[in-house]
This record gives sequence, C-alpha cells and structure tokens, in this order.
Amino acid sequence: MKSRFAPSPTGYLHIGGARTALFVWLWAKKQQGQFILRIEDTDRERSTQASVDAILDGMQWLGLTYDEGPYYQTDRFDRYKAIIQQLIDEDKAYYCECSPERLQTLRDELMAKGEKAKYDGHCQHKNLISGVVRFRNPAEGNVVFSDLVKGEINVHNKELDDLIIARSDGTPTYNLTVVVDDHDMEIDYVIRGDDHINNTPRQINLYTSLGWDLPTFAHLPMILGSDGARLSKRHGAVSVMAYRDAGFLPEALLNYLVRLGWSHGDQEVFSVDEMIKLFELKNVNKAPGSFNQEKLLWLNQEYIKTADIQHLVDQLDWHLNEQSVDVSQGPDIVKVINALRERSKTLVEMTQGVKMFYQDFDRFDEKSASKQFKPATQPIIEALIAKYTELEDWSSEEIHTIVKQVCEEQGVGFGKAGQPFRLALSGTGNAGSIDVVAELVGKKRTLARLNMALNYITQIDD
Repeated sequence: MKSRFAPSPTGYLHIGGARTALFVWLWAKKQQGQFILRIEDTDRERSTQASVDAILDGMQWLGLTYDEGPYYQTDRFDRYKAIIQQLIDEDKAYYCECSPERLQTLRDELMAKGEKAKYDGHCQHKNLISGVVRFRNPAEGNVVFSDLVKGEINVHNKELDDLIIARSDGTPTYNLTVVVDDHDMEIDYVIRGDDHINNTPRQINLYTSLGWDLPTFAHLPMILGSDGARLSKRHGAVSVMAYRDAGFLPEALLNYLVRLGWSHGDQEVFSVDEMIKLFELKNVNKAPGSFNQEKLLWLNQEYIKTADIQHLVDQLDWHLNEQSVDVSQGPDIVKVINALRERSKTLVEMTQGVKMFYQDFDRFDEKSASKQFKPATQPIIEALIAKYTELEDWSSEEIHTIVKQVCEEQGVGFGKAGQPFRLALSGTGNAGSIDVVAELVGKKRTLARLNMALNYITQIDD
C-alpha cells in the first residue's frame, strides 16, 4: 500500500498541510505501507527553494519521515509531455486558442443566466496545432466514486468542462500531473484536503481515458478558526516551524492536529504509537475542524509535564542556543528542567526560567517589585540573609525550614516571605518551588539576590 503527501512549494508548511501530511502518514503506518513525499513544483513562477526547504524542515521536525522521495515534478516534464501527446493523438485532447477576453465574456454571460461558468468547447473541432491543450471531457454519463470520508459522490459530466492540461508554453497543469504521478508511483490512497474534491471527477475521467486503475480517494475537512472563519494568520495559520520557535513540542502539535477532524471516543492525549494503532479514515469527521490556540497551549503544557526528560533537554537545547544561554557552568540542566516543567506552558517560557540559574540580572520586574518589596518586607529579607549566611547544608529541605522559621519569628504567613523571596531569586516572580529553585541557584547567588532585594527596599525608605 502506498499513500502520498504532495505539497506545492509556494510557501511554508502550514497547519492545514501538516494535518494532511499527518493523516496520510498515519494511514500508511496503519496499513504497514509506504509514505511518499512528492513536491508539486510545476508552478515555476511561485515555487521557490526556500519553500521546499521549509516543507522538508517542517516534516523533519514533526517526525513525519517518508519512505520514498522527495520526488519533484519538474524532473518529470518529459513524461507529462508524452502523456499529453498521447491524449492529442487519440483525439482525447485538443488545442485551444480562445483568448482570455473571450473566456471572460463567456463566463460573464453564463453567470448572468444563473448557469455554471464553464468552457463551451469552442475549439473542439478546429484541429488547431497550438495554444493551450484541453482534455476532451465526456459529454454524457456520470462520474461516481466512493470517498472514504465524504461517502458516495455523483457528478454528471455535463457539469464539467474541458479542463486545460497544458499551458500554451507546453508546461503541464496540476490536474494532469497529479494523475500521471499517482499512477506511475502506484499510489493506492489519495488523501488530501476537501478543497480538491471538485478536481476529483475531472481527474477520474483522465484516469479512465488513459485506461488506468483508480486510487481510493479520501478528502479531509478544512480547518476553520475558532470564530468559524477560514483559517488565517490571525488564528494561528502560520508556518509549522513558527510553532517550534514559539516553544511547542512536535508531538504536542501532532496530537493537536490529529484531533482536528478525527476522534477516538473522548480521549484527548495520544502517543504517536496510539495514533497509528487507533487511526481510521472512516472516523474522520465530515465537518470542518476548529482551531483553538488555547487548547493547543494546554496540550503542550501537558506534554512538557510528562515528556521524557532527555527529550525535553534535546528540544530545549535549540531554544537555549537561540537565546545564547550557556548552561555548561552551573546546576545540572536536568534538575533545572524538572524544577520548571510543571509551570512552563512552552519551551520559550522554560528558557526564560532557565536563565535565572545561569545568568545574573541587575534589576527586578518593576511592577512585581513595587508590590512585593515594601518596607514591611525588610525584616523578613534581613532574617533570611542572616540565616542563609550561616547555613552549611544548602539543600531544599533546610532552605524550606528556614523560611518557615522566619515566618514564625516574624508572625507572618508563608506567602509574606515566600513571594518576595521568589521575586528576589528570579527577578520576575516566575519560579517554581522556592526551596528547590534556591538550592539550584546556589548559596552565593541566592544571598547576592536577597541583598539586591534589600537594597531595593532601603532605597524606597531613603
């Protein structure tokens, strides 16, 4: 069994494309078949190497490895040319020289009558030898096919026109190349977005005219924004790699994408192995999926909490390099990640948290400092400094004990000491358990930061 993902390199790999790639990949794995990657780059004006690289990078980051490819359509022009000539020789295609002005006038007239805008076959019997090449679509009968997602689809050939299969410069068009490629590459399942469903009857007629067996079709529902509008950048329809840059784990994004249009009971969290085991095309929803950034963020945090620690180290490494955070000198990064993972929604957040363990800072978040560092806090900070200066066993247990002692001696609740201490340690107030954080920050840095907090308070008094 073979299935394929065939993106056009006219932009980055976006959420819709990634979801299609995932479903195709899952189906191939489910069937113990082959997953093929094909780059449909016949649009020479819009296709770029940067877009090809973005697609390949996105696939690699998501872990959607392919068994064959990437194949490039621009390497196969001779094959397409031969098929186009065969169709012309067999009178199944013809040249057309209708001007854009004539075609627009025809379109306007038909639409004014409330009819479907389509080509009228004006050049069918002119025996021309130049122009665009049109496929001679059957005039009678119906195209009927069973879609694994949409069910049976029945289209009368009268609704279809003679589609262009080659431009006037001889380059082939999408509907021709996709049929030739899927036949030559022995694709059994064509799984793609339902924006292609109108092309399918035309492509089936091409298959039939060439005497080729049909693949099985499955058209996936589109993805809408949370407001029900077509997915756009404001909804999060950005490059897949932008999600890496924003601190998402690839498996969290995959888990989110698989639930955009597919479900297995009420289960929300799936490992990749579970996706492969449970995925069925017949369970793909017919209705569009709705993209929810908050749901993705929640899912990412769940993965950060439970991910294998070495995997987190590997994924975080890219972000640390991007932010020029050197973790070679200081506490064990594994211990730091474990201290931060419960509170980090993204790896970007975690990277910001990591900084306080390896880098000093010279100022506190002003809004937090004005709230936490008040004159009444001064004796608490002074007591912490005095006791921690004498502490020899710099462990989270002993650090915690001292905070409790100070609270009892000062007659305040734990928060009155804990919150200023947390701000002093982190500079921002965003930190996990203060005793664990202080142990990892180290005695020297902890005391330096408490003294910095004390200086802030005394300056208020002055």
